[in-house]
Amino acid sequence: MTIGERIKALRKQRGISVEKLAELLNKDRATIYRYESNEIEKLPTSVLEPLCKVLNTTPAYLMGWESNKSEQSNAIPLPTDNIFMCPLFDSVAAGFGAAAQDIVTEYIPTYISCPSESDMYIWINVKGDSMAPLIDDGSKILVKKQNSIDSGQIAVALIDGDEAVVKKINYGDDWIELVSINPYYPVRRFEGSDVQSISILGLVKEVSKSLQ
Repeated sequence: MTIGERIKALRKQRGISVEKLAELLNKDRATIYRYESNEIEKLPTSVLEPLCKVLNTTPAYLMGWESNKSEQSNAIPLPTDNIFMCPLFDSVAAGFGAAAQDIVTEYIPTYISCPSESDMYIWINVKGDSMAPLIDDGSKILVKKQNSIDSGQIAVALIDGDEAVVKKINYGDDWIELVSINPYYPVRRFEGSDVQSISILGLVKEVSKSLQ
């Protein structure tokens, strides 16, 4: 099968119309037909990744890098009515309005189990390797906006009202630690009244890494 034939077959298998797929990918209907007719054979990562999410498949299968199709036929399709277009921001600070510019770079189709909470989720491009290898430089993280988390969870925190960071958060009786996964970065510990300078902005729910 060609790439276009795989896209068309999976789309029909998942019960997704051309119009719906175009809407989820933020493309026009003609572009989807071009994908399925192989007029566009080379899919950029910005298209391939959300397309695989919507079709509940892998880039390896869609691009023909693996021949085992039995796994695909046994895959459990995601409910299409639980797919929402969540905004992607180019920095942590921008995603939470802590930067001068909070422009959305694109929208990513995202499965959210509770539809009523869909407006609480955003994607963020991560820059830097302080959380590697769990969250590499260039990864995308899905964050649920909330102002409290459990100790030991990975979250987006705001320091002194202007520095937004992604860290593992540890709590004590009168202290908070911002911990990097990468051991080359020291733990940042805030004690006493300095604890008030830390605000929790959201919980990291998912990490999406580039295959390249």
